[in-house]
Amino acid sequence: MLSSPPATSSSPVQPSHTVTSDPRHVTMETYWTEVQSIEEEKEGEEEEDEEDERKSMDEVELEEAWLTEAGLFSLVMGSAEDTDPLPAGALLSTLTRQQVATVKRRLDNYNETLRKRNRQPIRDVRDVFAQVRHWDVPWVCVSVGYFAPVSPSQGLTCVDDLSSCDLIQLSFISHIELSTFLLALGIQTKRTRPPRRRTRDGGVFGIPLDSLLENDRKKFPGAKVPVVFQKLLTVLEQTGLQTEGILRVPGSAARLKHLRRELDRCGWGLDWSTVRPVEAAGLLKLFIRELPIPLLTHTHLSTYRCVLGISAVVHQVQALQLLSLLLPEAHRDVLGALLVFLRKVVSHQDQNRMSLWNVSMVMAPNLFAWRQRGNKRSVAKQREEMEEAVGGAHLIRLMIIHQDLLWTVPNFLLSQVRQMNQASNQKQSGLSRTRRLPKSNETETKKLCEGVIRVHAPLHTKVSMAIQLDDQMKARDVTARFESENR
Repeated sequence: MLSSPPATSSSPVQPSHTVTSDPRHVTMETYWTEVQSIEEEKEGEEEEDEEDERKSMDEVELEEAWLTEAGLFSLVMGSAEDTDPLPAGALLSTLTRQQVATVKRRLDNYNETLRKRNRQPIRDVRDVFAQVRHWDVPWVCVSVGYFAPVSPSQGLTCVDDLSSCDLIQLSFISHIELSTFLLALGIQTKRTRPPRRRTRDGGVFGIPLDSLLENDRKKFPGAKVPVVFQKLLTVLEQTGLQTEGILRVPGSAARLKHLRRELDRCGWGLDWSTVRPVEAAGLLKLFIRELPIPLLTHTHLSTYRCVLGISAVVHQVQALQLLSLLLPEAHRDVLGALLVFLRKVVSHQDQNRMSLWNVSMVMAPNLFAWRQRGNKRSVAKQREEMEEAVGGAHLIRLMIIHQDLLWTVPNFLLSQVRQMNQASNQKQSGLSRTRRLPKSNETETKKLCEGVIRVHAPLHTKVSMAIQLDDQMKARDVTARFESENR
């Protein structure tokens, strides 16, 4: 469950009352109105085939999942390292001392659990790290000192700047660093099995983001978010930013059901001129709620909730940054587009009466799944609901404020990705040296010494040439050599 942010207090009250747990004394009516609207939309619909109570993973499943997400699946599955796309040794060699301690703890726990179940453990943790030289970086620089407000002019690297291969490696390092970071702050994370939900074959709502994008890219190559989702944002930006209560005021439940059916039938080809701003806002929230894999993912949703146990806001933002880097690409792009839109809504609060806290309160039950707990609620349940409301809104508020930082790759993580690339390349080079080169290639390789490069120019008569470099040589000198050969 979500808990309220640090340094706040809440008392059990009815949903219609005003809460003073936040210093700004904001009303909770916005949150409960949104919850009621969600419940009204579900009335009369068939229930999803979903487990009401999610079971926690056992120790073996938990550690296997963690090691796999850390890119160390070869240690669990026993696959040959030479056949792995990214050998575990290359990853382990880049880890800091604190990250190594985290991996060791996970491996030890995994092996110990297997022993208790009379199963064969994987390699001893000492064997895994025996030949690995890890990257030694002071802890203060690694986990609690890399966040600081910076300007774009300082040469920051955004996640979109990285290649697909680098993104995979970044996710491995970020996963290990997040666990190390939370452990250093005394935060214990929990993980549950994802609920089983009925899948749909077509339409717009209830379809995985990857499936929607695959279909949209047939007509719109390069689309980064589903076309329908982008169209809803466009309609709201054009007609809804000045609408009072946009996002907060619910549209007609019957009208939303009709528009949902139409969107499932014709997709982005809907006659959007007939859609009012409050209806577009309702469809936007409905789209987010009905994703079979939540926008923040089943894998990391519980970790988002654990972030609220961190006392310092600056460390909460650091954890949110690492979590954002771990999101799948489609989820990261949709979340980014949503946060940009929410910031625009807040920027027009003089016209639409939607403050940052109001926007956060409205979106909380949509991004963090709301579950009805019955009409009769104990004082403890009421307090729990209050904490869930305030806690979810607090996280969304931080993400809106610091959204530019969420997609920025910390320099030390970027350095580790480079180290991983170097270690992987060295391994590949070592493997290639074991294979004998053709005789002609061996002779040519010997001719290329230090300061000599090979230039390829396929449009010239001489398509390839070895060039000896010196301090005075310029690019035009190289092209002159090729033009001379042409003559």
